[in-house]
Amino acid sequence: MKTLVLLRHAKAGQAGPGLGDFERALTPRGTEDAARMGRAMAGLGLNPDLVLCSKARRARQTWDLAAPELSVAPRVEIGRALYLAAPGVLLDSVRRADYAAGTVLLVGHNPGLEWLAGALSGADSDPGALRGLAGGFPTAGLAVLIFETASWLDIDPGQGRLTHFLRPRELG
Repeated sequence: MKTLVLLRHAKAGQAGPGLGDFERALTPRGTEDAARMGRAMAGLGLNPDLVLCSKARRARQTWDLAAPELSVAPRVEIGRALYLAAPGVLLDSVRRADYAAGTVLLVGHNPGLEWLAGALSGADSDPGALRGLAGGFPTAGLAVLIFETASWLDIDPGQGRLTHFLRPRELG
């Protein structure tokens, strides 16, 4: 069994003078939401073995704030290719994950994460989680998908069971 956790970066501000989109930093609300989602992951017992994180500043900051809330220190791979990546690139990144990793956390951006979560969710997904996802994938949103497979290579659209879809505002 494999667990894929998708975390969209938390709320970021506008790019400062001389900085582009890639360097946008989290807002105070984003900082709070990132830590909140780390606590939510810990509460669900989600301890990633591997983190695939976009190299964009807001994604790295999101991971850095969520990480201390977890009880493990996973291997982290930060990649420029995950920045605003097309859904196919995201799926390929997951498929290339270390075979030994039981849980992979992907920290990235929309619209790719929203599409990926929707495409991977199968018919046996939690109806409430599907309704939540249908409402859009907000900043610091979190989706949890379970796959009945031994290999990340076998992850295909429609084969995941979406078990949770969390929005930071719903966590209080």
